[in-house]
Amino acid sequence: MALYKKENNTSYTLGITLTIELLKTKPNLVKQVYFHSNFEKKEAYELIVKLCQQHHINIVTSNKVFNVLSSKDNCYVIAEFFKFESNIDNKANHLVLVNPSDSGNLGTIMRSALGFNITNIIIINPGVDCFNPKSIRSSMGAIFHLNIKYFDSFDEYKEQFLPRDFFPFMLKANTKLEDIHSLKREKNYSLIFGNEATGLNDSFLNVGSPIIIKHTNKIDSLNLPIAVSIALYEVSKK
Repeated sequence: MALYKKENNTSYTLGITLTIELLKTKPNLVKQVYFHSNFEKKEAYELIVKLCQQHHINIVTSNKVFNVLSSKDNCYVIAEFFKFESNIDNKANHLVLVNPSDSGNLGTIMRSALGFNITNIIIINPGVDCFNPKSIRSSMGAIFHLNIKYFDSFDEYKEQFLPRDFFPFMLKANTKLEDIHSLKREKNYSLIFGNEATGLNDSFLNVGSPIIIKHTNKIDSLNLPIAVSIALYEVSKK
């Protein structure tokens, strides 16, 4: 068992909650489950054993695996699973992330998206790996309920998913977030956000209807997961 690498065809859930979520939602992708010898045989343990038995998944007790994969002392179960590809639903609303670079941020965004029922996420390369165990952990298992697909450019994505309303979120935009509802023309929309450090470049001022989330001048900008969550909340109102 080796440390996770992006080029691997498998990834890991580190911990009880994530492993149970994986076993409940995508058991056919689970390659193997590892138990630490200190994993107490209580309710969570029994549930994981039951789910593994139901789906004929092998369980291995090996502390060595935990020494390699997890730096946390309270991690007692790890599942290795095969990465999966998703199909994006053209009839659904989308969240588009252009060049996201932080695993923890991506995981938090995935959880917020699921919470507001946006289940199709597009990531424009270069972008952080959604299957990095850090992303999975931050998503609290939300990743197993989402369709996520990578595109090499925004134009490539846009060409495949017309017609729809595009709403880039930019500090240079003039339209306030609360006015977004009056701008909707098509059945479905895409909320577009840029990189944590640089945001979207000026070319997105010519894409759809750029939106700004107004805040005081005491800060220069909102961090990406908070901005996404605010936008998701607003658009979910109606």
